Amino acid sequence: MTPDTAPERRALAERLQRAGALTHPKWRAAVEAVPRELFLQPGVFLPTDGGRWRPVTALGTGPKEWSEIAYRDESLVTQLDGHLTADRTADPVPGVPTSSSTTPVTVVGMIEALDIEDGHTALEIGTGTGYSTALMCHRLGEDNVTTIEVDPGVAARADAALEAAGYSTWTVTGDGLLGHPRRAPYDRVIATCAVRRIPHTWVRQTRPGGTILTTLAPGSWAYGTGLAKVTVNDDGTAEGWIIGESSFMQARSQAVEPLAGDLSARTAYADSEREAKVEPTLLEEWMPAFLAQLAAPGAQLVRAAQGDGTQRLYVFDGGRESFAAFAETGSGWSVRQGGPVALWDDIERTLLAWQDAERPDISTVRLRVTPRSHTYWIDDRPAALRWEHRLG
Repeated sequence: MTPDTAPERRALAERLQRAGALTHPKWRAAVEAVPRELFLQPGVFLPTDGGRWRPVTALGTGPKEWSEIAYRDESLVTQLDGHLTADRTADPVPGVPTSSSTTPVTVVGMIEALDIEDGHTALEIGTGTGYSTALMCHRLGEDNVTTIEVDPGVAARADAALEAAGYSTWTVTGDGLLGHPRRAPYDRVIATCAVRRIPHTWVRQTRPGGTILTTLAPGSWAYGTGLAKVTVNDDGTAEGWIIGESSFMQARSQAVEPLAGDLSARTAYADSEREAKVEPTLLEEWMPAFLAQLAAPGAQLVRAAQGDGTQRLYVFDGGRESFAAFAETGSGWSVRQGGPVALWDDIERTLLAWQDAERPDISTVRLRVTPRSHTYWIDDRPAALRWEHRLG
């Protein structure tokens, strides 16, 4: 017999309200009504100390333990490596998470940031488990919600969970970057994956005055990403802000393969070497990482272990065949650069301008989207804190 999780749902709503993520009474009603455990079938992977993932299934776990897992204040991984689910292995396994049930505070916080009103239509990019879809269906009605998932297996499980929860909404299997023009225009578009830029298909499929909310990773980094909220204008452009930090898995078609091989061989021949004016470890902080992606969108930051156990830092841009390699000197850092583009020069110039401007945070970044470009800037700041990314 399936246990009643109403107490757990009420407790979750209380925690979300205390955290400031849940403020609207109709969203509270949705949180208290939608059973999260239905959207974790057939199970989840929990992290272990050895870097592996321990499978936990609903059928193989006691009702009390399963409820405790389902209502944890954390993201729960539901798929590894694009295919593996918890019911297909009994032992801890290595792997890369490719689908998850995002932590409720993030899900609800994003939905509230959409400023949804009764009667609105919504397009969701990235169905995932379907939990956020169900929350929107409860508020708007299932006919007003369209959701797209690129992975057929993930989409099928989400659809089954939505049906079990009583929501026969519009679930579509396909590339969410293309939107779903058949049911456009939408009042609200929300993406539960990170994208390099806001696809203009989403802008075209949103009513003037409508809102698009998505995580932007201009350089496809796993962190240093921002939650963009833009309003669509009558002329087919959109404008808004980065309203805060945000972290989601990248859209499948935009995910970058980690660099492999002998990194020291890739950096053997440098065109220049000098002292770095900014410590490269600054890029491990969120706002500097975001700025680095704006300054050098194709770059990746890599930390690699050497044979003697020491760590080396690199910035690579495979598309432009360029690199920057860093080494501690005792009094600071040196940087060796090679390839057609001086990557660190571009990034360093931006970081110095940011420091001179008294380190504004990510919520000060503005954004304008046109059919041909994305422009980012910080109001009343020097030109070095303005970036234009053109398509093509």
